[in-house]
Amino acid sequence: MTNPEIDPAEYECAHVECAEAIDIITAREVPLGGLRAMTVRRTLPQRKRSLIGPWCFVDHFGPDDVAATGGMQVARHPHTGLATVTLLFHGEIEHIDSTGFSNVVRPGEVNLMIAGSGISHSEFSSDTTERLHGVQLWYALPDALRSGMAESQHFVPTWAEVPGGRVLIYLGRIAGQVSPVETRVAAHAAEVVVDPGQTVEIALDPEDEHGVLLDSGELSLSAGDHEQTLGTDELAYLPPGAPALRLTAGAEAPVRAILVGGRPFGESIVMWWNFIGRSHDEIVAFRRAWQAEIGRDEAPAQDAPADAGALDDGVDGPRFGDFPDDQPDPIPAPPLPRVRIKPRRQS
Repeated sequence: MTNPEIDPAEYECAHVECAEAIDIITAREVPLGGLRAMTVRRTLPQRKRSLIGPWCFVDHFGPDDVAATGGMQVARHPHTGLATVTLLFHGEIEHIDSTGFSNVVRPGEVNLMIAGSGISHSEFSSDTTERLHGVQLWYALPDALRSGMAESQHFVPTWAEVPGGRVLIYLGRIAGQVSPVETRVAAHAAEVVVDPGQTVEIALDPEDEHGVLLDSGELSLSAGDHEQTLGTDELAYLPPGAPALRLTAGAEAPVRAILVGGRPFGESIVMWWNFIGRSHDEIVAFRRAWQAEIGRDEAPAQDAPADAGALDDGVDGPRFGDFPDDQPDPIPAPPLPRVRIKPRRQS
């Protein structure tokens, strides 16, 4: 999914400091996808928290009436230095990328696309989709791995029944279940359903950070000695240290939540539009490469050095790959901000 230009002012999201061990991050609405932009509810990134483990981007969308909204219409766009994860509750999304991988994502399935040094892809809700509802996530690749080859994977997990509900393991290791998807980094993601009035307890790696995004239902969560209620679309941050997480649903309806986790990232990143790099000049170079590949060459930015268009990471040929000719026009990059983009690091 393409990310609108990230300006420092956009990180001014509501952020509620709660118990010492649990922070609740509220969402802001963001349009994305070009002329027929759909609206998503974004909780990461924001000024006070950029990362949860390696996870740097959380978008929640729907349930949308596609006849009214147009659904997801995101033409070809680029990514670097990250991996994208697509999870659906309702509807279908047709994915095409420049590695030659194409498929349809359906509810209960996961698409993982690792951008490495560069990839481009498109995402369109299928013609048969009447209601679209799901989550898209990114995680950052560490410096040692971010210039690797691009790759996409698709996986259909099975539900694991647990006391009080069930868990669907998309990535990594959660609740004793292991996904076969190769993530290249320790990045965990699962869907958790808690039956009405019941509690699901999930063992955590105490060295990891975790996040819980509530999709539906009334949820109380606790870790260690700390307990909080979580509202729909809110994201709870749990720092390292807790050995277990308890999710309790209200009496009237089940809870559906997305759980993510991983080791604290420990590196500074520069994140702008669909690119993750390590410096402003690197972002300038990624943007310049994309614009050139789609025939939108421009004069060098005033604040960019003369060699900002050259990246010494071993890429030979088009960074963002080839794409089928019969697809909609690619999305050009927005203008760069008028200030240098500062690195971000989550302490």
